[in-house]
Amino acid sequence: EETEKKFGEYSPEDGWNDYFKKVVDRPQMILDLAADPDADVAEFIGRIEQNAMAAVSLATQIQFIQNMFFWAISGAIAVLGAQYWGKKDLTALKKIFGLSMGQGTLTSLFFWAGCLFCPEVLMKIFAKDANLIQIGAEYLRWSSWSYILAGISQNYLAVMKVSDHASRTAWISSVTVIINIVLNTIFIFGLCGAPAMGVRGAAFATVLSRAIELVWCMESCHEKSFIPLEIKHIFHWDMRLLKDFWRCGLPILGSSLVWGIGFTSYTAILGHLGSDAAAANSIAAVVRDLICCACDGLCVAGSIVVGNELGAGDLAKGKLYGQRLMYLSYLIGCLSTVLILASLPPVLWFVKLTDVAQSYLSGMFIILSIYMIGRCVNTITINGVFSAGGDTLFDLYSLLVVMWGLAVPCAFIAAFYLHWNPLVVYTCACLDEVGKIPWVMYHFHKYKWVRNLTR
Repeated sequence: EETEKKFGEYSPEDGWNDYFKKVVDRPQMILDLAADPDADVAEFIGRIEQNAMAAVSLATQIQFIQNMFFWAISGAIAVLGAQYWGKKDLTALKKIFGLSMGQGTLTSLFFWAGCLFCPEVLMKIFAKDANLIQIGAEYLRWSSWSYILAGISQNYLAVMKVSDHASRTAWISSVTVIINIVLNTIFIFGLCGAPAMGVRGAAFATVLSRAIELVWCMESCHEKSFIPLEIKHIFHWDMRLLKDFWRCGLPILGSSLVWGIGFTSYTAILGHLGSDAAAANSIAAVVRDLICCACDGLCVAGSIVVGNELGAGDLAKGKLYGQRLMYLSYLIGCLSTVLILASLPPVLWFVKLTDVAQSYLSGMFIILSIYMIGRCVNTITINGVFSAGGDTLFDLYSLLVVMWGLAVPCAFIAAFYLHWNPLVVYTCACLDEVGKIPWVMYHFHKYKWVRNLTR
C-alpha cells in the first residue's frame, strides 16, 4: 500500500494553484538566504577604494566558512523540523531547537576567537598583498562579535521557518539588511554627524545590525504560537533526536564544507592573481549572491512544503511537490541569467574600478549568465527536494567528484602553472555547476528522497 501511494498518481485536484499558494507565496521565497547583512559590505567599500573593497571581500570569506556550519545545523532543522511540524509533534521540535542552539553557539565562539585574536593569520590564507592583509585584518577584528550574534539568531530563524512563521523571518531578514545598508552609509562615509570610519564603519554596522536581528528573534519567540527556546533543551539533549539530527546534519556539514572550502579556494586563487582580479571577483560574487535570492528562497520554501507532506505520511503528494519544485528550478535559472546580464551596466557605474578590473568584471558577468542556470537547478533540486526526504549524501558525493575532481584542479593549474588570463581561471571555477546537471536529474528520478523520517 505504501509503495502504491509512493509512486502512484496523486489527485489532479491538487493543482498548481494550491502548490503556488504553499510555496511561491511564502515570504522566504523572495527574502530568504540572500538577505544577509554581510552581503552588501563590499559594494559600499567599493565607493571608497578598490583595495579596501577587495580586502573586505576576502575577509568575509571567514564568515562564509562559518556559514558552512550554520547551514548544516539549519539544514538539519529544516529536514527534521519540517517533518515533525507536519506530524504536529511540537515536543520533538522544541528539543531540536535546544540542541541546535547549543551546537550553534559553540561553533560561533570558535570563529569569534579566531577573528578577534589572530585576524592577520586568517587573512594570509586569502591574500599575499600586505596592504590587503592589513585592511582585512582590521575588518575581521572589529566584526568578530557579529559571529556570535549570527550563530544564535540563525537557529531562531530556522525554527521559525519550519513552524509556519516564515513571514516573520522574512521581515527580520529584510529589515536587518535595510538597517545594515543605512548604518553602512552613515559609518563608512561619516553622515549624520558620525565620523567617517571606512572599513571599521562597515564592521561596526554589521555588528549593530546583527544585534538588532538577534533581539528581534528573541522577542518573537516569546509570542504565542511561536516555538519557544527552553533552556533545559540547550544543555540536556534527547539522544535519539541528536542521532537523527546528525544523521541528516553530518552529510550537510560535509557537503557544506566541501563546497565552501572549494568556493573559498576559488576566491584565494583569484586573490593571488592581483588586486584587479580580486576586486572584480568580489563584486561578481556579491551580485551573484543577491540574484540567487529567489533561488535560495524557493529552495527553503519548497523543501519545507515537501518535508511537511512527507512527515505527515502523504508520500504521493510529497513526490508531486518535489517534481514541481524541480521544474521551477529551471525557470528561476533562466530568469537569473537575464538578471545577471541586465545588472552589469548599473554595477559598472556604481563601483570604482580600474579599467583592467572593469574588463574582468564584464567577462565574469557573461560567464555567470551561463553558470546561474546550473547553480539554480542544482541548489533547488539537491538542497530543496533531496534534503526534504533526508537524501543528504548525494550532495557530498557530487561535490567531491565535480568540484574537487574537476573545477578546483582546473582553476589551480590554469592560475599557477599555465598562468592563464583570470577570466579563463574564473571559467574553470564555474565548471562544476553546469557539468553536474545530468547527474542530478538522473538521481532525482530514482526517488530515494521520498521518505518519512519521523519516529
